[in-house]
Amino acid sequence: MKAVIKTDAIDETVHHIKSGVHEAIDKAADVTSQATGALSQKGEQLMRMEKRFVRECRGQIHENPVTALSIAVGVVIGVGFLLSRALQNR
Repeated sequence: MKAVIKTDAIDETVHHIKSGVHEAIDKAADVTSQATGALSQKGEQLMRMEKRFVRECRGQIHENPVTALSIAVGVVIGVGFLLSRALQNR
């Protein structure tokens, strides 16, 4: 009789553990699904922002080609200067 009672108690404990594990897995799956959806949405937003930024830059370059060229030359000279300083200090 004691063996049957202990077996029933063990079965009940195993059942509770299984239920808890299933609940935890379901919650983890829900959270993962929500995170995936949010990341996908943010990725789409970033792609739209990038396209808009490129479009606006192209428009500015088309409207002001001399200014754009001057800025590009200034950036190249600045980067070259910084690289030469960095390499001299070695």
